[in-house]
Amino acid sequence: MKSKAIGLIYILVISMFMIGCSSDSTSQNEEEESEVVTGGDIRVAMNASPPTLDPHMTTATATSEVSRHIFETLLTLNSNYEVVPMLAESFEQSEDGLTTTFELRQGVTFHNGKEMTSADVVASMESWLIRSGKSESTFSGTTFEAEGDYTVIMNLETPSIGALHTMAAPTQFSAIMPKEIIESAPAQGVDEFIGTGPFEFVEWKQDQYIHLQKFENYQSLDANPDGLAGKREALVDNVYFDVVTDDSTRVAGLTTGQYQVGLWLPRDNYDQLSNTPNVVTSVDLYGPQNLIFNKAEGVFTDPLMRQAINAVLNKDEIMLAAFADEVFYRLDHGLMYQEQLDWYSEAGQEYYNQNDQDLAQQLLQEAGYNGEEIRILTSRDYDHIYNTSVVVQQQLEEAGINASLEVYDWATVVQKRSEPSEYDAFITGFVTVTDPTQIVTLDPSWPGFTDDETIRDLLENIRVSTSQEEAKAYFEELQEYNWSTYLTHIKIGDFSLLTGYRNNVEGINFFEGIVLWNTTVH
Repeated sequence: MKSKAIGLIYILVISMFMIGCSSDSTSQNEEEESEVVTGGDIRVAMNASPPTLDPHMTTATATSEVSRHIFETLLTLNSNYEVVPMLAESFEQSEDGLTTTFELRQGVTFHNGKEMTSADVVASMESWLIRSGKSESTFSGTTFEAEGDYTVIMNLETPSIGALHTMAAPTQFSAIMPKEIIESAPAQGVDEFIGTGPFEFVEWKQDQYIHLQKFENYQSLDANPDGLAGKREALVDNVYFDVVTDDSTRVAGLTTGQYQVGLWLPRDNYDQLSNTPNVVTSVDLYGPQNLIFNKAEGVFTDPLMRQAINAVLNKDEIMLAAFADEVFYRLDHGLMYQEQLDWYSEAGQEYYNQNDQDLAQQLLQEAGYNGEEIRILTSRDYDHIYNTSVVVQQQLEEAGINASLEVYDWATVVQKRSEPSEYDAFITGFVTVTDPTQIVTLDPSWPGFTDDETIRDLLENIRVSTSQEEAKAYFEELQEYNWSTYLTHIKIGDFSLLTGYRNNVEGINFFEGIVLWNTTVH
């Protein structure tokens, strides 16, 4: 205790000495440095042009990355993937889970100067229900109704634990727009891009750039930024999303300072960019890499064959070949992300990355495998998909399994994977989903053709659960059953994207895509 006291006295003496030596100019400099820099422009080099800026219409990443700066939603996700209010001031669910009442924030204005009311929210949500394919299973029979100017009531036909997560999801999101814009929109989506976000739409030169500018009358939440939640502030005057499809051109433009931000940069340039003066690299989680089985026809109708393949594969070796550096991937078995605290489970972990050749041979024998050819669909259009396929084929052949690659352009792969007679397996990546009922490999209509009564029953139990705890318990049961018994697909691992930005850009964030509010340029 005596030595600690002496240490504290020493620190206090030194601190007083330092304060005494500090000059007024130093304090002034510190105050100036703490001031937030505003103004200027940001140019972002995108790898693809969005098909539309109407987020109701498409799951395209390019659409969501631009339109999230223009439009906002009733609910959003924080960094733990928890549902929190955005345009809603608050929300409350009934005990039976069928009714949710949203109290809206008052005084929020659209970019055209009109105040947002319940009529706009109802029109927007009805449009989203019709246009968004992912809303069909969760929101069948759902209605939205206005009660006064600032209250909206959602009525579900059946309880759905995933309803609020789906409404908060950042892909094909439930953007709130003015009622009159929704009602006058053509079938292909709105052509006037008016939202409540921190940036407003200015101009779109097709295949060249999209120009947004600061919305001067934006009303931000007063909370710390967290994922897509909390404070949003447009600190730059203009944002230009430049369409630059050539990888090398995006890299060169970022290196020279032509662009302040480069998206979807090639991973092979990671070391180069990390050592480039005035460039900062960012590696951000994107989604899982998967081997999908055709369970409608062929050898993989037998779960023992699927389990045999799982026993063969060395997931670490596959991911390293596909993504070049372990910084771009992690090994994890979870059907939901580690970051998704409401859902993540360790159930079934012992069946992941077994790399057990003796077990594989035992399962092959039990399945009666007799050298049948296993056709794996793949494409060189995506290097990480093709490289994954090559290593999977090599590992299967080393285990005595007759595997072949059928290589096509990606559009042909997408077409062929819907025909059970055309393949036995294929490789693909997924974007993040906000609840287990959205996992496409559990859907009987999705390629791979999962058809299992236990999975159907567990999914239904998740949907109608009246608490998150109950839903998670059913999900843990589903994940354990899937890995141990049925195996809809093999999750190989999670992978990340490479983004770069200039070192005079501060406050940039990434959450299921780039976030440019609260970002400054010096």
